[in-house]
Amino acid sequence: MEIIMSVVIGFLFMAAVYLMLSKSLIRIIIGTGLLSHGAHLLLLTMGGLGGISPPVVADGVSVSDYADPLPQALILTAIVISFAVTSFFLVLAYRSYQELGTDNMDLLRGTEDHE
Repeated sequence: MEIIMSVVIGFLFMAAVYLMLSKSLIRIIIGTGLLSHGAHLLLLTMGGLGGISPPVVADGVSVSDYADPLPQALILTAIVISFAVTSFFLVLAYRSYQELGTDNMDLLRGTEDHE
């Protein structure tokens, strides 16, 4: 299962880098979203997949038979942060499209004599 997840993570990273290198601002935002999803899956895979043991120690469960809750907490925090960053990027892209009428990064760059 870890090999399949590694291939999926690699594909997500590949697609994210491809999209982030494009000139469209919306594609760049989608690429950052894919990159964050790849990072979430990477944290989940490195934390260990499978198993039916609970993430907390309860009565009747030995200390060696519980799942580590740290990767789950890190993924939950990363999901919240990536949602906030993606929301900010979308609002920024919408506002720049309203002001400038384009989402092409070459046209958004501006010229040297116009400040």
